[in-house]
Amino acid sequence: MAARILLVRHGQTEWSATGQHTSRTDVPLLDEGRRAAESLGRRLYGPPWEGLPGAEVRTSPLSRASETCELAGFGAGARTWDALREWDYGAYEGLTTKQIREQTGTDWLIWRDGAPEGESPAAVASRVDGIVEWVRSADRDVLFFAHGHVLRVLGSRWLGQETFFGHCLTLSPGSLSVLGWAYGKPAVERWNDTGHLD
Repeated sequence: MAARILLVRHGQTEWSATGQHTSRTDVPLLDEGRRAAESLGRRLYGPPWEGLPGAEVRTSPLSRASETCELAGFGAGARTWDALREWDYGAYEGLTTKQIREQTGTDWLIWRDGAPEGESPAAVASRVDGIVEWVRSADRDVLFFAHGHVLRVLGSRWLGQETFFGHCLTLSPGSLSVLGWAYGKPAVERWNDTGHLD
């Protein structure tokens, strides 16, 4: 049973600032996002984390996540993991929710409707279930650097909830979340913590 599962959403990018759906497009961090990653690193190398000795570090292959990992001071030991890539928005890549709703004439919601030429909620859940299974396979801390929607799905699936539950879990750029256990059951210890950015 993993002791702690720490989730880091990458720092701010131009598209995350404007609310554009960003999956495959490799949008770089803004200066604000780089500063947030450095602040997060200082936090994780201080108490109570102490640099997470022995933790297994994995990052999405996209530069906004891997650069956040590097700037936080965990790049040397990190392994890239394609399973941590963002929800594939397909034809909606680069569009805001407002633009998608205007285009479709519906009350579109990624959590319910998925994306044409992209991933359905069921497909993302299946991918994330593989991550959850891997996390639970050994007794060690795990630190993930990834993206807003896929980490929200991970939080949902960790708790045994459907993908749609993720729409209730907001996640800010540069935030820290911790999944763990309470009385032997999966639990949320910390969510969307941005105290290091204050």
